[in-house]
Amino acid sequence: MNFKNYSNSDYESVCDFFIELNRKSRNHINWNWGRFEWMMEHPEFDKSLMNSIGIWIDDDRVVGAAIYDMYFGEAFVGVLPEYSALYPEILDYAYRELKDENGLGIAICDTCFDEICTVESTGFEIAEQTEIVMRIDLNKELSVDLPDGLYFAELDPVKEPVAFQWLLWQGFDHGTDKAEFERDGDVFPEIPEFRKHFIPSLSIAAKNGGGEYVSYCCLWYSGKTDYAYVEPVCTVPSYRGKGVAKAVIYEALNRARSLGAKKAYVLSDMPFYEKLGFRKDKHFTFYWKG
Repeated sequence: MNFKNYSNSDYESVCDFFIELNRKSRNHINWNWGRFEWMMEHPEFDKSLMNSIGIWIDDDRVVGAAIYDMYFGEAFVGVLPEYSALYPEILDYAYRELKDENGLGIAICDTCFDEICTVESTGFEIAEQTEIVMRIDLNKELSVDLPDGLYFAELDPVKEPVAFQWLLWQGFDHGTDKAEFERDGDVFPEIPEFRKHFIPSLSIAAKNGGGEYVSYCCLWYSGKTDYAYVEPVCTVPSYRGKGVAKAVIYEALNRARSLGAKKAYVLSDMPFYEKLGFRKDKHFTFYWKG
């Protein structure tokens, strides 16, 4: 078994690790290859820390990993089932190398009893923070009803980075003043380097008659899996409550279904998703060690 710090050349191997980790059991579905790919180009992701990611390799195959979530202080710690004996070592590495001044938090599925026993035996304690993963089964076509005056469009962040960021700026409630948006230089990210598996046809937006993007849903799907991952979803304030987001999400889900996805997951507990047919699937509890 070999340990190494992550480099860009390990990207595909880490994605394959997440796919394998979630192949038989979805106890780690809060972390999957889609979340990893989305996170790598998120504006809040601290790329300067990437070399601190730890991976464990057996015969050129990643079998375990310790990965910080955006920045130090929260992390994913995981290992393939047949290498479970490595879990304490990976946990120890994560605590030593990925904690911040307050310590380290990791989210563990409530049914992962061995992992829970390990973290508790090494000084981690239950925190109030939790995560919920919701699921929708894609066993039938979903009815799409886009309000009049709007139409669907594929939104590629590489080809339209400013339009993409402006939509997210409004959709995640940073404001609707475009001049303020344009003054904030941090909202113009570099061209994504790691979205190697991005499928433009699953990056769906609604546009109004003026050509403005008003709602967005992106799905991440690989033919190596049977699921799609929803990230992100947003709608500008003036178009909320009109059924626009529902139509955009359903359109994206139908397209993922046509590619072979049998289900879709979203990391959320919002009643909005329940109204769309998602159901709570996995509950994760955070464990913290200062």
